[in-house]
Amino acid sequence: MSMGNLSWRWPWLPVLALVLALAFSLLAYRKARRGRSDQEPGARVWTLNSDLDTEEGHEALRRWRRLNRCAAALLSLALLMVLSLAARPARVDRTLEQGHNRDIVLCLDVSGSTLPYDRQVIASYLDLVRNFQGERMALSIFNSTSRTVFPLTDDYDMITAELSKARRILDGVQSQDRIDAMSGRQYQDISDWLEGTQNRRDTTSLIGDGLVGCAALLPQFAPKDQSKPAKAGQRSSSLVLATDNVVSGKPTYTLEEALKLTSAAGIAVDGLYSGPDQGTEDESTKQMQRLIEARGGIFLRRQDGNSINALVRQIEHRHGADPRQQEQSSLVDAPGWWTLALALALSGYLLLAWRLKR
Repeated sequence: MSMGNLSWRWPWLPVLALVLALAFSLLAYRKARRGRSDQEPGARVWTLNSDLDTEEGHEALRRWRRLNRCAAALLSLALLMVLSLAARPARVDRTLEQGHNRDIVLCLDVSGSTLPYDRQVIASYLDLVRNFQGERMALSIFNSTSRTVFPLTDDYDMITAELSKARRILDGVQSQDRIDAMSGRQYQDISDWLEGTQNRRDTTSLIGDGLVGCAALLPQFAPKDQSKPAKAGQRSSSLVLATDNVVSGKPTYTLEEALKLTSAAGIAVDGLYSGPDQGTEDESTKQMQRLIEARGGIFLRRQDGNSINALVRQIEHRHGADPRQQEQSSLVDAPGWWTLALALALSGYLLLAWRLKR
């Protein structure tokens, strides 16, 4: 049942209540009639009017009857509002929702050479999160092996909580003095957070393997022999790789091979150098910059003041800044005016009931 933009989800409920009320009223009326017919003919009936048969008594009685009728009317109105609310008045809510059609994976090197600087990178990730709305994001950390901190999700409260927790845990490893001052509990927190990233002996910071592990979180990534170009309409994907590109051990994939795989899957890779200041001019850093920029990615150094802003602009430019828009319609409860009318009617009835008792 609807009236303009307003409808009732359970319109049968007030109708049923009214039918029952009328049935009870009819039964009460018939019982009263039957009671009067049972009285003896010609019997004298005493009424309140016998004692109020004065001008002052008549005026008081008329006033009492008027107040009584008003109270009955207000109580009836309150009951009507209750029945209307029980029928659940609702309206159609039309909203224009927007979303973004892209996935972003944050890929963090947690080897010994980068761990003292990872807290700054995590802080940069938090800045990155604040600049997006609607994208799905994930965090993967790696050393000799990879561990997923959280998979692709658009739950920004959870993302912010996990990144804030990581930043707090890594606060104690930024310098040797802080490491020496750490408590046993802090050591355990760091150990728990890094668990699963060092499962190969005498091997650390396998950049290519870590990048492949991060890319595996994206739905369009496929094994080497099955990689296919990105399909039209597919969610665009981006990886933000934070590392110093210092490899110790024999990886399954080199950084160049891993970048070829991500490129074949249509996954864009941007890089953040996370290492000591003196390493920014090392050949390994320059190699990482060449490989990433050769495939259209942006390479930034942790020390760059506007690095996050530049990275955001690059991702927006690459994937398009216009979000998808879609009109959503839903039926929502609209008890507003009915609740107000019920409150006013019930308040008026209680006031009159108090006055009638005086």
